[in-house]
Amino acid sequence: MHQMRLTSTVAVILSTALLGSACAQNRNPTDRRVTKASAPHNQQHQAQATKVAQKDDQQLLQGNQTVFGRVEAVTSDQIKVNIGEVQPRFLPLKPAQEKNFPEIKPGDDLVITVNEQNLIVDYHPVGYTSTDHKIVQGAIADTMPVGHERVVIRSKDGKEQAFEVRSQVRSKLGSIPVGTPMLFLIDETNKITDTTFAGLDAAKDAQKRPEDRSSIKGANRQVDGTVIEPLNGDRITIKTGDGERPFEVREIMQERLSSLRKGESVILLVDNENKVVDIAVPPASAR
Repeated sequence: MHQMRLTSTVAVILSTALLGSACAQNRNPTDRRVTKASAPHNQQHQAQATKVAQKDDQQLLQGNQTVFGRVEAVTSDQIKVNIGEVQPRFLPLKPAQEKNFPEIKPGDDLVITVNEQNLIVDYHPVGYTSTDHKIVQGAIADTMPVGHERVVIRSKDGKEQAFEVRSQVRSKLGSIPVGTPMLFLIDETNKITDTTFAGLDAAKDAQKRPEDRSSIKGANRQVDGTVIEPLNGDRITIKTGDGERPFEVREIMQERLSSLRKGESVILLVDNENKVVDIAVPPASAR
């Protein structure tokens, strides 16, 4: 019961913050700037900061801002950065490795994107040109699987596309009701790194439908069985206690299921459209 109350409280806080962001968009749709807290170390950096805010204007969600940070330390999995605040920020090192950035060292300067909640959603070295960011408009098509690591987005024309979700935005996506019009920021690795409501009406509507949010524990159905026909195109057939059953596999899961062979035991997570969205137990552990 305590966990349920905590989950509801977190969802309300996130929805309120997102609604505030949507209201801010409605008031001042062109307000993007480098924050005072992140004032660059010299005048040359100030000029660069202005250019960054202007150049990336087409690649940022409303409410996002670019700030400068100076690297203070680098460990095996994170980067300690000073952006002019009282406390340093810590960035995960993994995105830099995935994007093939040059080696990041103490003393390097980074351009960091923060959202309307002052959370870091992306970063890259000064001088690195990122042309692969894009904004996708659509709605969450179905409740997200356990962990909120993946999501299916449905566009206005009904086309569905699956994306992996960066860790810093998972709880935010989990607080958004299925079907709410949203804008999603996609990074160079085709992962969702931030999101915001497509408009004020969408934000208000989302607050009226808390029951359509993705549960932390997930709302997907578990199907146990044995592979009868391995993945063929986007379908896999397994034998359950009710007989042989084919399932369509979401695009984001197809590579993972392609290694399954006939006769292997598997536990699938299936969404309310009867499509496979995850494997509850890795195939290797079920053999």
